[in-house]
Amino acid sequence: MNNRPTKESALSAYAAALAEMRETIALLTAHADDHLGVAPEDVHWGHVGSANHVNEQLAEIAVFLGLREYDEN
Repeated sequence: MNNRPTKESALSAYAAALAEMRETIALLTAHADDHLGVAPEDVHWGHVGSANHVNEQLAEIAVFLGLREYDEN
C-alpha cells in the first residue's frame, strides 16, 4: 500500500486549511463588530494598543499573502 501524500490529499488538506481560515476570519469579524468585547464607555489607551497590535498582525498577513506591500511606518 502506498502511504505517500497525493495531489488529492494535498487538495483536501488545502481545502480544510482554507475552511479554518474562513472560520477564523468570521470570528475576528464578529469580535470586531462587537468592539472587541469592550463597551464604548470603557475604552482606554490599552484597548487602542491591543486593536493596533491586531492590525499590525493582520497587515503582516496581508504582506505575506502579497495583498499589501510592506510599510515601515
